[in-house]
Amino acid sequence: MRRIIATAAVTLTAVLSLGACGGGDPLSGDTGASTAPSTSGSAAGGAKVVVGSANFPENVLLASIYSQALAAKGVQVEEKFNIGSREVIYDQVKNGALTVLPEYNGGLLSFIDPKSTAASKDDVNTELKSKLAPEVEILDSSAAEDNDSLSVTKETATKYSLTTIEDLAKVAKDFTVGGPPEFKKRREAQFKDVYGLTFKEWKPTGDTTADAIKSGAVQVGNVFTTDPKILINGLVPLQDPKSVFSAQNVTPLVNKAGADETVRTTLNAISAKLDTAGLVEMMKRVAVDKDDPPVVAKDWLTKNGLA
Repeated sequence: MRRIIATAAVTLTAVLSLGACGGGDPLSGDTGASTAPSTSGSAAGGAKVVVGSANFPENVLLASIYSQALAAKGVQVEEKFNIGSREVIYDQVKNGALTVLPEYNGGLLSFIDPKSTAASKDDVNTELKSKLAPEVEILDSSAAEDNDSLSVTKETATKYSLTTIEDLAKVAKDFTVGGPPEFKKRREAQFKDVYGLTFKEWKPTGDTTADAIKSGAVQVGNVFTTDPKILINGLVPLQDPKSVFSAQNVTPLVNKAGADETVRTTLNAISAKLDTAGLVEMMKRVAVDKDDPPVVAKDWLTKNGLA
């Protein structure tokens, strides 16, 4: 996905008090693909840039921000949104089928090197730059983050005296844990090695994880910190003192051959403006107010002088 979840939760509470949103799974989902309409700028003599996204609303929103900003610079853009999980989409950037993808730096590093212990933004990015496939690279990371947490209900936290992920060791054998379909593969060994956790069962609960925790279908789950249901459902994100979850800064991933200087400069300018509060505010409009992501993206770009 590192930092201590308690800090993220405090930040989330402050941000959500402005009006919170539904978050998303940082590049975890099914592999069903769909393609959004193309957006073309006046091609400026360059090759077409294909902007992709994973199949959850936050990533589609971010991709729309990238796409519209590039089109405003005269770049010919094709949008291919809602493709699937990182297991599918990373290779598409690598082989050039996609030129640009909104990524999350810690999650990407965990995918490439599950044994990495890098936690801070700078440490994560340093490792990524040395371990990414030679065909791809990351550009500047934004301040905006969508972090992982292992969360429980307040009742569960009180009953079993749970404040950290480490505290789960005494009850994990009786707990079912929920999360994205890839969660078990990505995290089972880490939780066992770092915290000594062996759960009774792993359930793929996807975007419904927060509700599954609330209903008791699972006792603990991987909920993302831009998800308003942390507060709506009265969930408690457990602290992560050993940093299994790393920084999760929104970071453009690009195919080197397909990204020219205009692409790089434009995406870096977005990263310089994008922060967590702004992302949460936009996702409130998408997930709660049901505004269309391209409209929300356009408004953000205009407000920040990027469109």
